[in-house]
Amino acid sequence: MDYTRAGVIITDPELDDHPIIFANRAFETMTGYMKEEIIGRNCRFLQGPDTEVEKVNEIRHSIREKKAVSVTIKNYRKNGEVFWNELHIDPVRDAENDKWYFIGIQKDVTEYEKAKEELKNSLDQVNRLSTPIVPIEEGVSVLPLIGDVTEERLENILSDLTSSISATKDHTLILDLSGLSDINEHVIHGIFNLSDLLRLLGTSLIITGISTRLAIKTVKMRIDLPQIRTFSTVKEAIQMR
Repeated sequence: MDYTRAGVIITDPELDDHPIIFANRAFETMTGYMKEEIIGRNCRFLQGPDTEVEKVNEIRHSIREKKAVSVTIKNYRKNGEVFWNELHIDPVRDAENDKWYFIGIQKDVTEYEKAKEELKNSLDQVNRLSTPIVPIEEGVSVLPLIGDVTEERLENILSDLTSSISATKDHTLILDLSGLSDINEHVIHGIFNLSDLLRLLGTSLIITGISTRLAIKTVKMRIDLPQIRTFSTVKEAIQMR
């Protein structure tokens, strides 16, 4: 096991504090600890302030039940550096001696987790850029909806709007629908959720760019749009409001 690239440890649950009784070289390299600093210690020495409590509890529960468990958890190297540990723990029974051990296979997946987080941040940024809130005059902003609007994107819009309107104190928001590629129930319900939210913030909602297709869908869904002011274009809304 000293020649595998994965970190491997074996623990003995029958000894006091469930210590590590074997650690391979890859585990030493991964954690920065020497073997003499590892053997005899409980695995919790790798935990730190950002280690997820719920994942620690999941591991403890599986060990109590003698069940296999796989988690990706934040651990700490000897130098204090955080790393993401893809951890797989399996109970192993020594039938000859009627003893149980646990084998932990560990892999440093820090670069993968960082890349995943960067991708998420990039996608969040794309979502924000695809729904820009554009101030056009004091107290008035326009939010043009462009492309497809998913349920998740609507939730992000509502969240971003809350922060933006609270900061700008706009009294009017113009929601322009002319750039939407499709109108679905999520969009229609989202409009009314947005209207309710803005009302609580003291902001009026105006809708522009309503297509015939949207009007027909609202009728079929028995939704009453007249309670929200509507105009054909943003220009008309600015002139007539």
